[in-house]
Amino acid sequence: MRAPSLTWIKWVGFCRAGMRTPGCLPRPMDLTLRLVTALLTVLSLLAPPPAQAQLAGHGGPVRALAISVDGKTLLSGSFDTAAIRWSLATESAEQVLRFHSDAVNAVAFVGDGRMATAGADGRVAIWTPGRPQPDQVFEGHSGPVAGLAISPDGSKLASASWDHTVRILSLPDGGTRVLQGHSQNVNGVAFAPDGKSLVSVGYDLTARIWRLPGGSADIVMMPSPLNAVAISPDGEIVTGAADGKLRMITADGKVTGEVVASAAPIVALAISHDGALIAAPVIDGTVAIVDRKARSVLRMLAGLGRPVWSVAFLPDGATLLTGDADGKIRRWNALTGATIGSNLVGTPVDPLIAYAGDHGAEIFRACVACHTLSETEVQRAGPTLAGLYGRKIGSLPGYRFSEALKAMDIVWTPETVSKLFEIGPNAYTPGTKMPEQHIGSAEDRRALTDFLARATSK
Repeated sequence: MRAPSLTWIKWVGFCRAGMRTPGCLPRPMDLTLRLVTALLTVLSLLAPPPAQAQLAGHGGPVRALAISVDGKTLLSGSFDTAAIRWSLATESAEQVLRFHSDAVNAVAFVGDGRMATAGADGRVAIWTPGRPQPDQVFEGHSGPVAGLAISPDGSKLASASWDHTVRILSLPDGGTRVLQGHSQNVNGVAFAPDGKSLVSVGYDLTARIWRLPGGSADIVMMPSPLNAVAISPDGEIVTGAADGKLRMITADGKVTGEVVASAAPIVALAISHDGALIAAPVIDGTVAIVDRKARSVLRMLAGLGRPVWSVAFLPDGATLLTGDADGKIRRWNALTGATIGSNLVGTPVDPLIAYAGDHGAEIFRACVACHTLSETEVQRAGPTLAGLYGRKIGSLPGYRFSEALKAMDIVWTPETVSKLFEIGPNAYTPGTKMPEQHIGSAEDRRALTDFLARATSK
């Protein structure tokens, strides 16, 4: 079969790191990290999913995990724009939280059972279990929010953003304080156990220890961009970097050690409740389990074949949850490296197996990462394409479209779909979250639109 002439994903850059200005290029550091992360995300989504997993409900990579203090409830956030509250006792979803218009990058429990979610849409939402909409919404960030942290006394919520700032939200009165100083994307934030300082890390090669309540910062320079931070119960700061190394810092800013977890970037961190273990997922799909005191890698969790984007320890200090690129959440025994339950990868299932040999289906394969063909499938990052033709853009019930799309007059037909891929989403549907992509061949565009007519009709 002739390969389709599809130019897949031109990742639009930014004039300033983390700021959404179409047509500009990022700084070289941002470009490398963004491109590697973005391409691995898409490739992992296109890979056939495992047949079984413990918690299945998300339609995209699980970008964030948080465990309630009592260890009974899990909160997850995903690239599919949703957060899910899970019962760990029954391994079932108790509530799906839909509010954000872009990926949910960070989640946290904020006390009294309440929850916080934050997204690439720059918003932070506070939820009460069982209520369909947030109690409070904070919209001060001008870029994606990448991390959240709750203070030990539960009164403050810190958010790290790609707008180069950290914000501290006062939950009792809704007041906000902005901490400025980072020169590039801020990727992670964590409160010290005593609540007297806050640590943020970013692409600018710095960890900043903000002294509270004053807000002055001690700056610790690092040799590599930082993607994640966690603080142990005894106050030691642990950072995860793009060079695959963990670095340990004292509360007063002295680097006291490092551990090589991988040659690939570390994307998240979690420390067990007793402070003994560190879990560090790596973009290559492995998770390093590190003995924090010994400064050594105990073992590597492997076998999933796709990136792990988030990790969280249960209160027992031994059970680790991983949020994976296939939208599943899995359990591991961090002490032995053994899987718990049905984590093992099963026989791959091709979502387009029924269309084997169909040229249009092969072109559509690049779209499987974000779109389903049927309403019965779990929603992915984009809206389902079931019943596509004849539907006005931005009108599908239950999916949160941008205001720009909802205001357009486009009705999806074979002609408009063809035009979308001829000139690209940025030009045809400005304001879309869809990655920029083109299909140069008119023959290939016709094959795709004919396939969609067959596969999406009700």
